[in-house]
Amino acid sequence: MKKLSLATRIFIGLVLGVLTGLLLQSSPEVATTYIKPLGNLFLNLIKMIIVPLVLSSLVVGSASTGDVGKLGRIGIKTLIYYLVTTALAVILGLFLANLINPGHGLSIPLDSTAEAREAPSIVETLLNIVPTNPIQAMVEANMLQIIFFALFLGIGITLVGDRAKPLLSFFDSLAEVSYKIVAIIMAFAPIGVFGLIAPVVAEHGASALLPLLKVIIAVYIACFLHAVFVYSAAVYFSAKMSPVTFFKGAAPAMMVAFTTSSSSGTLPITMKCAEENLGVPKSISSFVLPLGATINMDGTALYQGVCALFVAQVYGIELSIAQQLTVVLTATLASIGTAGVPGSGLIMLTMVLQSIGLPLEGMVLVGGIDRILDMARTCINITGDMAGAIIVSATEGELSL
Repeated sequence: MKKLSLATRIFIGLVLGVLTGLLLQSSPEVATTYIKPLGNLFLNLIKMIIVPLVLSSLVVGSASTGDVGKLGRIGIKTLIYYLVTTALAVILGLFLANLINPGHGLSIPLDSTAEAREAPSIVETLLNIVPTNPIQAMVEANMLQIIFFALFLGIGITLVGDRAKPLLSFFDSLAEVSYKIVAIIMAFAPIGVFGLIAPVVAEHGASALLPLLKVIIAVYIACFLHAVFVYSAAVYFSAKMSPVTFFKGAAPAMMVAFTTSSSSGTLPITMKCAEENLGVPKSISSFVLPLGATINMDGTALYQGVCALFVAQVYGIELSIAQQLTVVLTATLASIGTAGVPGSGLIMLTMVLQSIGLPLEGMVLVGGIDRILDMARTCINITGDMAGAIIVSATEGELSL
């Protein structure tokens, strides 16, 4: 009998988790007490391997190019792609929100207030990328600082040449061991996905979601359209890759991202899918994907557009075209400016609301369904990362699929 593919097994775990959650809606504490630990174990296993995987693969990737100029070229292409797709995501979110009008006719009482979270300045963000203590950055899993340190190590190894080969060999071995550990963890993925999704469904039953159903529909439709049209077009025109091939290869990572709601937590699976299913070389995936998991927030930016318009509609405030363009600009820049900051989604939303003068209390309106929305936006975030890796690989003539 043919063994089921990983994507199929993860999907089965997802469906079983949803069904179990629906059955346990009357007693969600059962799902939280007995099922959720399976999901937490899966997350802990992934978190265990993230730092060694990113450090080793990025050092090897940057060193194996053998050309500092090529590394800079790849970096510029990656940043341009991330900024353009993020801006398109916000525009799509605003378009869907204008079409669906999720806040019209809603009158939801506000029992609490929200304070603005101040985002760091651009200068502060740039300075924070440089670690004063690389070991501390690894302990705290500060991804931007780890990426910066790993890139410098790789560049240093390239410039030193033969005398640095033993160090490169060490990181190469660490990377291979990390890949093997990821493969072992992925065997547990269907059970982990089941453990993560069941408590969410049990806690957020359909009745709790109905008042804000339009917001959920708007975000999910926008995410779907962004993936189908923007990413499909991008990989087809840059790499001549069919959308079916792309989404089939990306499916395991997309499902794990959907259930974990963590781009960084999904990173090992994202790299595995990009390299094994989509033909992205390690030298590019080890640079583009860790960077994307940290700063590429297409799904989050799209969500900002929908939520900003939703809050405005609930308060009866009409947003002008100029204000909506301000949302696009703010959300796009904030996706870079808040990178690596805990609670970056909240910071982005407060920045967007402040930029167009909307009440910050509006954040409370979507607080109860944020977990449901987070699943969709994280899925889009990592899908965009994989599309970016394909595009950069194709433009460098290194895509092997």
